[in-house]
Amino acid sequence: MGVQKYFNEAGKLQITNAIRVAETNTSGEIRVHVEKHCEGDVLDRAAYIFGKLEMHKTELRNGVLFYLAVEDKKFAILGDGGINQKVAADFWETTKEVLIAKLKEGKYAEALADGIVMAGEQLKKHFPYQDDDVNELSDEISFGK
Repeated sequence: MGVQKYFNEAGKLQITNAIRVAETNTSGEIRVHVEKHCEGDVLDRAAYIFGKLEMHKTELRNGVLFYLAVEDKKFAILGDGGINQKVAADFWETTKEVLIAKLKEGKYAEALADGIVMAGEQLKKHFPYQDDDVNELSDEISFGK
């Protein structure tokens, strides 16, 4: 069984619901990618996945990726250029630090959902929801090997 074994159906639903709720308040786009192992630097791997998921193609460059390598215990949050121009320089690192305790306890779904809510609140300030908003990226969790 792959990396999905770390997430039961309720946990997956908790994450996708957090994404949907966050995205009802913002035009920002949030994705979650989970895999067992992270080869190399976690930020480099997250950037690779960001590109692979075509997150850089959002109109306002306002995509956010939550990346987790469960067995290597590596975690990163990566925001696109449009977001990084607006949020505080330490926003992603501060958000990450809040989630670390739950991640260490193996509460992956809860930690990711909490982080998504935090990111959604920040995105709402800078990228409020528009009446003509289009969901540009899937809300489903992306699973690697």
